[in-house]
Amino acid sequence: MENRVAVLSLIVENPDTVEALNRLLHTYGDYIIGRMGIPYRKKNINVISIALDAPEDVISALAGQIGNLDGVSVKTACSGVI
Repeated sequence: MENRVAVLSLIVENPDTVEALNRLLHTYGDYIIGRMGIPYRKKNINVISIALDAPEDVISALAGQIGNLDGVSVKTACSGVI
């Protein structure tokens, strides 16, 4: 399967899930191009972007696992670049 470039956009509303999220990201570390986290203290949330270069099934699996974490919302945008 060919790799795609994608971005996962996350909003973390439950700080108790950060440890589980970081474990997941470590597991998929070979596919991560970079990540940026922005703490939004006024709203007590974190906004995170994760850039990936991975097969579509890996992108979907990671997004699904992140989406199953309590208090974490995730959206995926994939490029047409292969």
